[in-house]
Amino acid sequence: MAKIRHPKDFFAGLMFIAFGLGAIIIGSGYPLGAAARMGPGYFPRILGILLLVLGGALSIRGLRLEGAKITLESSRPLIILIGSVVLFAMTVSTLGLVLSSILLIVVSSAASKEFRWKEALVSGVILSALSVAGFIWGLGLQFSVWPTFIGGR
Repeated sequence: MAKIRHPKDFFAGLMFIAFGLGAIIIGSGYPLGAAARMGPGYFPRILGILLLVLGGALSIRGLRLEGAKITLESSRPLIILIGSVVLFAMTVSTLGLVLSSILLIVVSSAASKEFRWKEALVSGVILSALSVAGFIWGLGLQFSVWPTFIGGR
């Protein structure tokens, strides 16, 4: 049995493989189509295959190269990051995409030792604007942009 020399790369590769398999399994329920006329299952399958290849390469790299072990000095950053995503999921329907995105960025930024309010707010505003541009205008998804209590869509 091969020894895992770079645990971070090895387990990141396994995570990519798991997501790739998930995408392929979910995409297999949809018609594939062809390259010229793609069906709804085409993109998830291709993405899943790419994730499998990337994950395999990363896992093999983790077996061949030396690297640092996985350590968890403090669980605080992990709890803050998971909590910020849960907070976003709980508030996006009432606060809208803009305020929930800003809240997500500011709260998740607090997980860093180098947290600064001003930088977190600026990043939140910029990423929130990009989210609106990409998801609402670009893809046409039906999210509330602003809070429902001020007449958000």
